[in-house]
Amino acid sequence: MRVVCIEPRNPRTHVFSAFRLPRLAMPLLGTILRNRGHEVRVFLEEWGEVDWRAVREADLVLISTITPTAERAYALADRIRREWHKPVVLGGPHATFLPDEALEHADFVIRGEGEKTVVELVEVLSDGGGFETVPGLSFRRGEERVHNPPRQGFVDLDELPVPDFRLVPGVSPERMRIYPTMTSRGCPYGCVFCSVIAMFGRKYRYRSTELVLEEISGIQPGQHVFFYDDNFAAHPERTKELLEGMIRQNFRGVWSSQVRIDVYRDREMLDLMKRSRCFVVYIGLESVNPETLKAFRKGITFQEIEEGVRAFHRYGIRVHGMFVIGADTDTEETIRATLDFARKVHLDSAQFLVLTPIPGSKLFRQFEEAGRIFDRRWDLYDGHHVVFHPRNLSPLRLMELSYELHRRFYSLSEALRRLLRGDRFGAYIAFMGRKFVRRWRKENEEEFAYLSSLTAASAAS
Repeated sequence: MRVVCIEPRNPRTHVFSAFRLPRLAMPLLGTILRNRGHEVRVFLEEWGEVDWRAVREADLVLISTITPTAERAYALADRIRREWHKPVVLGGPHATFLPDEALEHADFVIRGEGEKTVVELVEVLSDGGGFETVPGLSFRRGEERVHNPPRQGFVDLDELPVPDFRLVPGVSPERMRIYPTMTSRGCPYGCVFCSVIAMFGRKYRYRSTELVLEEISGIQPGQHVFFYDDNFAAHPERTKELLEGMIRQNFRGVWSSQVRIDVYRDREMLDLMKRSRCFVVYIGLESVNPETLKAFRKGITFQEIEEGVRAFHRYGIRVHGMFVIGADTDTEETIRATLDFARKVHLDSAQFLVLTPIPGSKLFRQFEEAGRIFDRRWDLYDGHHVVFHPRNLSPLRLMELSYELHRRFYSLSEALRRLLRGDRFGAYIAFMGRKFVRRWRKENEEEFAYLSSLTAASAAS
């Protein structure tokens, strides 16, 4: 069977627009199907255009989507079905949590982890039917929408192949500036705005250290490995084993990943991270307001955040702080205090994203039931736009504050200050951040005007 896999681009400027970092779903599923004898092409729109000739010649098209890319995914699916009458499968977090919506644009929806489901679906398609036998699959039967029972259990990560990025036209793993991989899935913490548990489960699952080391053994100097794990250091002993292996095999690139701030207490871990060439950690700090941290169920304190950032810096590891503003416990004062803190502890980079009720999260259910969501244009669900009614601020004011915090953190004076102290990379990030903040503001004039009219209408009523 000839299969085309597509990852849609994010249509808007966002906090990571400067870094071409694909999600792993399409290269991974494509590799699985290729290994089973199918002819596969993978297109990542962030890296290049879709080859429509390949789509016209395909027997099946797979499209994976997160919420901000859902509208683009639906547009692609609609075109493929309308112009070339090809069967389309939608998968990924957004389709998983809103399968009825996704079936308005596709013939099939894969819910949850798709590695086993996609293989079984392709086998059934090849045999001519019997879709009811495939767990985790939703599909149309005439006008009826059928949702098969969910797949029991989760994927054994050691059974998965290494994604072959050569399936993407013009891409060579040896030349990728940022090489993405994954060593675990799952998270037990359950932050209210996150959908990881609903998608991948509460229990951590890991790939074997040997398989991870084998995958990254070919990384060259100048390449950057990004570990996609939601918490790379969740199992300290296992993480140390991996880092020790990287040191033994003389890992030649640099690496980064997401970790929880409380890992700073483990000085052996920090030493291994430094020696294995950790360049930057991405940490969900979320807030410096104790009440907001409780509301988010982060399980960390303001003191831990401050001590942790300083500890990483002592080991020469950069910190990217990820904050979320707009909780019911937030005021304009607490939000401004976030910027003051980011400057005080000298975060190397930061994001001040608006609280967003992503489908699949507890927050989405809560806000939906309370009638607080006023906008379901999914491309706005990127952390840069306000789609709900905050408790203590207007939607307009919250979006203005997000812009203001980014603008002031990535100011020209900050960029020059870093350059003068010899931090060329930090200066580059500051200059680049300033560029993207300005571009984002220009792109969103209409959204600011819309929220202004919404605020005026609310005040008048």
